Amino acid sequence: MRLLIPIFLLFSISTFSQKPRLRDYGIEVGVLKPGKHNAITDVAGVKVGHTTLSIGDSIRTGVTAILPHDKGVYQWKVPAAIYIGNGYGKLAGYSQVKELGNIETPIILTNTLSVAAATEALITHTITQPGNENVGSVNSVVGETNDGYLNDIRGRHVKEEHVLAALKNAESGKVAEGNVGAGTGTVCFQYKGGIGTSSRVIPENLGGYTVGVLVQTNFGGVFELNGVPIAKELDNYPRAYTYDVDGSCMMVVMTDAPVDARNLERMAKRAIMGLAKTGGIASNGSGDYVIAVSTAKENLISNNSQSPIMQNSFLKNGAMTPLFLATIEATQEAIYNSLFGAETTVGRDGHEIKALPIDKVLEIMKKHEGLKE
Repeated sequence: MRLLIPIFLLFSISTFSQKPRLRDYGIEVGVLKPGKHNAITDVAGVKVGHTTLSIGDSIRTGVTAILPHDKGVYQWKVPAAIYIGNGYGKLAGYSQVKELGNIETPIILTNTLSVAAATEALITHTITQPGNENVGSVNSVVGETNDGYLNDIRGRHVKEEHVLAALKNAESGKVAEGNVGAGTGTVCFQYKGGIGTSSRVIPENLGGYTVGVLVQTNFGGVFELNGVPIAKELDNYPRAYTYDVDGSCMMVVMTDAPVDARNLERMAKRAIMGLAKTGGIASNGSGDYVIAVSTAKENLISNNSQSPIMQNSFLKNGAMTPLFLATIEATQEAIYNSLFGAETTVGRDGHEIKALPIDKVLEIMKKHEGLKE
């Protein structure tokens, strides 16, 4: 069946008009170097696709798809882990990943009430792939955040065809950030959040591996930028009777390093440290999840192998520290990029969320000597 999707619903990676990113302003995070595109797609084979739904005055939502490699994921599963920083969320597929230590579908991010539609789409995507004609069980991995302040979330406007479109238009190279895909209607630190990404390459003498992170930011806290107290300077942080700001952050970590599921979970835990360095507090109503995947070709798990023995080579525990640092730095910068890439948005019931006031932020950074001349 041919899918008819109105062209105005979609932004492709190649045509999206990207705002300047954090590093374009001379602000660098950490000590490790980013990859070519400073994106999760710097991990060879990884692709990202978006479907953006921005319709009328109340639909502000979408889908972001992350593919770990060019092969069919069900036929060539990837070592993976999921870490729950705070579990107020609806991430689908967790228990099987925890039990088996691998992922067998692409990863989809969307809004809270569209997890079921995305799950259905991943089933369709998987069972229609060549070689999967007899597949009778699919563990779809779908993450979400709640974009209901700006989006008519109860309308459940994300449909199966939107998810399939995001999978189909997934590309390597540059990744659109801000108000795109699953980040179309999100809010971060009381400013417009969205999709953000970043990467790090560890030195050659330590393996030369790449770590890439993509985030969907929809959470609160007391915003800091490289340790500079932006929220305090702008007098914009939660107070009153509680410091609780509900929301969520989905973090996807990819690496080409040969890492097993146990150490991928250790990497995933470090992504939470990156979130904390931005001022995120993982509030009571926040769903903060990290999905970590190794794309190392030598460790892909063949669905058709007849041998009862798996022969894999994984990094030792002692070799993990550089990857931990890379994960922290890339997560932190990805969150910043989601804010710098976002634009002021008006949505459901006339609700308006302002973009981060970048000019004021840059003034504060200069004041604190946190900005290169």
